[in-house]
Amino acid sequence: MKFEPKNLDYSLSPYTGLTREHWIDAGRYLLKGVFENIKDFNAPVIVPRKEHDVTYPHKSSGGNQLIIEQMAQRFEGLARTMLIAAPLIHINPEITIGGYKLKDYYKNQILKACTAMDKSSDTLSCVGHYDDLQRLTGSKDMFRAYQQTVETCALVICLDSCREEIWDTYNKEEKDTIADFLFSYGNRSTVPQNWRLFNMLDLAFLHKEGYEIDKALMREHGQAILAYYAGDGWYRDGHSFDYYSCWAFNVYAPIWNVWYGYENEPYLAGRYEENSNRLMETYPDFFDRDGFTNMWGRSNVYRNAATSPFDGNLMLKSPSVNPGLARRIASGSLLQFFTRDDFLWNAVPTMGFYGQFTPLVQGYSCAESVYWMGKAFLCLNLPENHPFWTEKENNGTWDKLKPGEVKETVLNGPALCFTNHNDNGETILRSGKIVKAKGDNHGIWNYGKLCYNTKYPWESTPNHCGNEKQLWRQLKDKPESSKLDDKKDIYVEAQQYVLKDLSTGNIEKTNVTLWNKSKNGVLYRRQFFDYDLNRESTWIQALNLADFPVPMGIVRVDKLRLFGRTVELTLGSYGFPDNGTEVIRLNRDNGKAVILKGRDHTGKEKQMAMTIYDGWNDIDVVTSKGTNPDSLNSIVIYGKTERAQEYKYSPYVMVSQVITKESMEAFTDDEIFPVKEIVYEDKEGMGGYGDIRIALKNGIEKIINFDGMEGDLQM
Repeated sequence: MKFEPKNLDYSLSPYTGLTREHWIDAGRYLLKGVFENIKDFNAPVIVPRKEHDVTYPHKSSGGNQLIIEQMAQRFEGLARTMLIAAPLIHINPEITIGGYKLKDYYKNQILKACTAMDKSSDTLSCVGHYDDLQRLTGSKDMFRAYQQTVETCALVICLDSCREEIWDTYNKEEKDTIADFLFSYGNRSTVPQNWRLFNMLDLAFLHKEGYEIDKALMREHGQAILAYYAGDGWYRDGHSFDYYSCWAFNVYAPIWNVWYGYENEPYLAGRYEENSNRLMETYPDFFDRDGFTNMWGRSNVYRNAATSPFDGNLMLKSPSVNPGLARRIASGSLLQFFTRDDFLWNAVPTMGFYGQFTPLVQGYSCAESVYWMGKAFLCLNLPENHPFWTEKENNGTWDKLKPGEVKETVLNGPALCFTNHNDNGETILRSGKIVKAKGDNHGIWNYGKLCYNTKYPWESTPNHCGNEKQLWRQLKDKPESSKLDDKKDIYVEAQQYVLKDLSTGNIEKTNVTLWNKSKNGVLYRRQFFDYDLNRESTWIQALNLADFPVPMGIVRVDKLRLFGRTVELTLGSYGFPDNGTEVIRLNRDNGKAVILKGRDHTGKEKQMAMTIYDGWNDIDVVTSKGTNPDSLNSIVIYGKTERAQEYKYSPYVMVSQVITKESMEAFTDDEIFPVKEIVYEDKEGMGGYGDIRIALKNGIEKIINFDGMEGDLQM
């Protein structure tokens, strides 16, 4: 059952209609599903699990490893659902859901979970101290980190949120039991990335409650977190940039400031606040006109948790985010997910972005992991008279854009470029500084696609369904000679290049993206196919990328950087939800295009066009099933080309475009075929060197030049 808010208030919230009461209702909506699946008062939070192949507890686990995973699962269920429950308990201490009084249920579960195994009378409820887990694993790795460390952080946030209702009602012995549990993780090994913040919050909470902590250890973690800062408000999380910079670094650090940093580490606290405020300068533009969150990076099952850094910023001494804009985005993102009829399975959020979508699921998740979206509900810790709740919604950038206008934001630190397109209301992200292992399709889908669109979540590898011929609509300007391929040997990825080496038959995908620069409105990057440190980069097939926004999409002017010229290439559009799609093919003097017209899972109108120009041979479509997050069936348009001779000076540049709109109103001819002229500086007109001038029919000109790119590639 989808969330259907009642009594919407469009005077206070003209864009979403949602108020604080609707957020409370949304929290109850999620918790209702949780408690429908809890069999009795003493049972831990374990919810139904639809997916069993990727998530934990893993099929292959047995013995003590299985016990450890089951403990972690119980703790995820407890701590993450409490992110939603804790503020509701504080707002209404007597709140009861599914026959359970929440404060009594969580008080009971927390104490049982935190009791050490050798002191517990209910070992099926405890989640294990750090030393308990070390004994179960044979203590083979003294630096091992466990999932429980993550959940301790959520637990202390929740204990603080409803302090009077739960924490203050424990006696000293019970508090000491919980404190011993927190110390067992706060003082021990952690993962050297955003996880350090979990230890920091554990220790900060304990310090605040009068327990003596190791301040030098706290400072060590604090300086390391600051050292991960890359600029523009973003922190590098391990090898990558993703939402962890937002829903971890820029949420936990502000809470740490309030609990500990302002008083005890003013330098670190000042820098964390400065970085949060820097993020707020541009982060609202990361979302689209409807407040939609982009599907990008790992842990997409957390969904609208991406709005939680707004809450973190508002906890600071001197926050900078506009409260009315923050609530508009937070509410828009909540509606993006909660109002879909495929959001829940057995009353529990699916392991997906919308419905169940196994290609995005990761092995460190369990069925309860999805409740990290509870971080979006941190806003309910803000009092009802806070400006977040009382200021009128506004839509920031989107209120100011004019017809045809695109706002571009370029962040060189985290290598992110995102554009807000007024004409379709979408936000498109182009990213860089990406290194994934060869063959890591999952990592490439999450990070390495050319573009990420808020209205077209990324598609995994299409599996040809064989009904392409039924899709085509015969038009007068479709050439009679145009024939569809026999799709027996198709290799296509949405928003990715795929290369086939004709000399070996190997299929290669781009697993490394290097950031270069943005110059005169053109973004430059490089992608390598099957990058491997055991080979010199000149012996690895690559592309130099150059792309720029147009009112409803992105134009690509990419250049081959090959050591072997006998290759075939494909380039896919976004994945298009296929719930009955009209497919139109058009030819013009200087280009070919395919247009898709249809609807998404919710019935919303959608339209996409891909156009190919120089460097491409033809354009086609591939259908797929089970590879699109929005709909069971999908379509990907793709361009294809080949280079069949070694060491031949032949076309180097490939020009293409993908545009979209959220209506059936036909694209104009100039929108589908925007390029008026392409002029190359080299006398052969192949683009081997020098300037490439792209003149558009709307009068805009772009000069693309890849010279000197080699000297400034960043990762």
